[in-house]
Amino acid sequence: MNTPIIDFVKRYSESGTARFHMPGHKGQGEYAPDITEIKGADELYGADGIIAESENNATALFGSAHSFYSTEGSTLAIKAMLTLAASQRPKGERPFFVAARNAHKAFIYGVAMLDAEVEWLYSEQGHICLCKISPEEAERAIKNCRRRPDGLYITSPDYLGNLADIKGIAEVCDRLGVPLLVDNAHGAYLNFLEENIHPLALGASMCADSAHKTLPVLTGGAYLHIAKKAEHFCPRARGALALYASTSPSYLILQSLDACNKYVAESDGKRRKIAVEYVKTARESLQKNHIITEGDEPLKIVINAPASGYDGNELAEIFRKNGIEPEFCDRDYTVLMLSEFNSGRELEILSKAFAGLEAKTPIQRETISLPRCKAAMSIREAVLAPCESVNAQEAEGRICALPTVSCPPAVPVAVSGEIIDKTCISAFSYYSLTKIDVVKE
Repeated sequence: MNTPIIDFVKRYSESGTARFHMPGHKGQGEYAPDITEIKGADELYGADGIIAESENNATALFGSAHSFYSTEGSTLAIKAMLTLAASQRPKGERPFFVAARNAHKAFIYGVAMLDAEVEWLYSEQGHICLCKISPEEAERAIKNCRRRPDGLYITSPDYLGNLADIKGIAEVCDRLGVPLLVDNAHGAYLNFLEENIHPLALGASMCADSAHKTLPVLTGGAYLHIAKKAEHFCPRARGALALYASTSPSYLILQSLDACNKYVAESDGKRRKIAVEYVKTARESLQKNHIITEGDEPLKIVINAPASGYDGNELAEIFRKNGIEPEFCDRDYTVLMLSEFNSGRELEILSKAFAGLEAKTPIQRETISLPRCKAAMSIREAVLAPCESVNAQEAEGRICALPTVSCPPAVPVAVSGEIIDKTCISAFSYYSLTKIDVVKE
C-alpha cells in the first residue's frame, strides 16, 4: 500500500526549498518532516489530494463508506459524529440523543456545543466506567422516548475492557431507524483481528476510533468512520470536523496515520496474534492463582483488585516497582493495555510480575450507588455559565458546571446541569474527587 503523505513530505524535505512559511522552526534538523498546508500538501478539512488518497487507503482497510482523519484524537471525531447525527433532526427540534451513562466527557462537551438533550441509560454495575446495555434495554429506551432520537450513543470497548453487543444493538437501531454511534476510542485494532469485531463490521452507523491508543500512530491520531449504510453523512463530515478542529493539523500525526495504513495492510498479523494469545493465557494463569480478571476485550488485562485482595492503586504500585506502568488504576481496578508492539522483553517482565503476584483474602468491595441526578439546567447552559470551584463534600444542592473528572477515565460522576445530591457526594469521595466546578449562585 502506498503512503502519499509520507512520500510528499520526504520529497519536500529533501528538495532544499527555502521555507518562508509556517512552522517557525523552518524544518531545521529533526523538525524536517513537520510541515503545514503548503502547495501539494492538501488540506485536511478540504482534502482532495494526498490526504484524500491516504484516507481512501484507510477506508479500504476499514470497509467504511469513508474514514476521515483527525489529528485531535477521538474527541474531535466524537463531536463531529454527534453533529452529523444531529443534522438529521426534525426542523425546529433540539438535537436529542439516548446515551449510556459511562460516556467520556468529550460527549458532554459535544452535547453542550449542540445544545442537545440527552436521555441517559443507566446500569447497576457500580462503577462509573461500566454501563452494559443489552439490545432489549436499548429498544425499550428508544421506544419510550418522546420522539425518535438522533442517535443511540454507547462506549465499546469501555475503559474496563468490556465489549458491548454491538451486533444486537445495531439490529435494534436499524429496525427503529436510529443511528448507532459508538465511542470506539479503545478499539481501532479490532478491525485487524482474525475475527473482525470492529463496530462498523458489527453494524454501527458511525464510530470514533483513537488510532493512537491501540495502533502504531502518534498521540492525537484518530478516525471518524462512517458506515456504508450511513454514507449520506459523508458529504457534511469534513465540515463537521472543521467546526471543532484547529486549522493547523499536525502533519507528523497525518504521516503516522498514513504509515499505519501500510503497516496493517502488509502485516502478516503474527505479532497481533501473539499479543492476543498472550492476554488470553495471562488471564487464565491469573485466574488459576485467584487473581480475578474481568472484561473480554482481546488486548486488555483488567484486574478486579478487591476480589484479588488488593486496592487497585496498591496493585499499580506493585507493577511500577517491577518496571511496568499500567494504563489506569483506581481503588477497584488496575488496567493494562497491550498491543502487538509490546516487545518480547516487555511481555517477559509482565509475566514475571504476574508470577510474583499472590492473591490475598478478598476485600469486601464498598457498595456504591451511582448518581441519577435531576437536571436543573441544560448541559449547554451549565457548561457556559459562570462557575466556581468548591470542596466536593460541600457541593450538595449546587449545580454541576464543567464535569470535574480525571483523565483517565474522563467519565463524569455528575453531568453539567445536574443538581449534586448526597449520592454524588459519596461518589466524589469514593473516586477521590476533592474539588468540583459548580454554577455560581
